[in-house]
Parts: sequence; C-alpha cells; structure tokens
Amino acid sequence: MSIDEIEQELGVMQLSDSFFPTGIFTTSNGLEFLFNEKKIQGTVDLIDLIRINIIQQIGPTDCVALANVMDNANNYDLKKIIEVDNLVFASKSIKEIRNASVRSGMQFIKCVSEFVKDNKILNQYKESITDNQTHGVFPVAYAIGCHSLKITKEKSMAMMLYGFTVGVIGAALRLGLIQHFESQKIIHSIKPIIGQTIREYSNKSILEMWQFAPQVDVVQMSHEKMDSKMFIT
Repeated sequence: MSIDEIEQELGVMQLSDSFFPTGIFTTSNGLEFLFNEKKIQGTVDLIDLIRINIIQQIGPTDCVALANVMDNANNYDLKKIIEVDNLVFASKSIKEIRNASVRSGMQFIKCVSEFVKDNKILNQYKESITDNQTHGVFPVAYAIGCHSLKITKEKSMAMMLYGFTVGVIGAALRLGLIQHFESQKIIHSIKPIIGQTIREYSNKSILEMWQFAPQVDVVQMSHEKMDSKMFIT
C-alpha cells in the first residue's frame, strides 16, 4: 500500500468516526417518538427502521446525490453540484429533516475546510453556501468533503450509510432500547444492505433520484410535536 493510499484510508477513518463533529448525534430519525409510544420493542424493530430508511430514502436520494456530486467534483463542475444540492433540499419535504440536513452539511463543510485549505471545489462550494447560492445539504457537503480527501465514491457512500446506521443505533443506546453487544450485531446485519445500496445507486443519474416512506415521514413530523425530547429530530 502506497503512502497516498494510507492517507486516503486515514481520511476514511477520520470522516466516518463518530468523534467528527457533524451534529448527527443530536438526531434520532424519529426513533425517540417510536420509543416513547412503545411502537418499537428491540433489535428486530430497530433493524427494520434502519433498513426502511436506507432502502426507501437514503439510498435512492442521498446516495444518488452523493454519487453525482463526486462525479461532478471530478470535473470541477460547480454549477451541476449546486443543482444537485438544491434538488436534494427540495426533495426533503419534512421541514425538520430538511433543516437537520442543512445544519449537519454546513457543520461538516466548516470543519473540513479548517484542515483542507487548498481544494478548489471545496472552497467554491463553501463560498456558494455563504453567498446563498445553495443550501449545503448533508449528502452533497459530505461528497465534497470526501472528494477533497481523495476518498472514492463507493467508500464515501459506505461511510455515509454507516454513519446513519451508527447514529440511529447510538440513539437507541441512549434511550435504553438496546445494549452494546446488540448494537454490534445490528451493524453487522446491516452490512449486506449497505453493500447492495452502493451497487444499486453508485451510477444512477440525478434524474433517477426518488424516495417513498410516508410512515417514516409521519413519525418524523410527530417527533417534532413532542413536548419533551432528547433529540432534535
């Protein structure tokens, strides 16, 4: 393995580490509402929740967006990157999820730009957010950050899907729904779903982006109306 390959792998570790400050730890993706309503009981239900989110929302929307942004970043095409960003923003019909995506995306770009100073497309994208040309949604910001560290498209998709999975599992741990050994079993069981999602969406056109999970949308909206909650959304 060359030094460049080692540095790329270290970049993968850095960005996929839960220590990286994106703010995702403040979200539960509706899990808190389901837990309080006693509509989710344990490991099997939690796996179903993660699976539905990946298959019906994150895969066909965020992964398609990330893949297209990575390709456009290779061509230094900022205009198309902004188009993808605005399209993803418009596709997130739930206000709380839309705002959470922007918060996490802007935080991610802000952090990466603190230690990556000489990447042209990263700097241009950050400026486009500052100038209100685009929003800075998380999957687009994540793609730009990964590109700046020379991480491949497929690895970037894997990192994003893994990060979502760990985020939900972390929320489940804090809610007392599962224990630590169970959390590792869940991560292991989700690996084939992550792999299949990457294979299915790594080369899709942005025009093929879609999502359909109305029950998940209702849960996320219901969470926002809770009088007392641990997570933002």
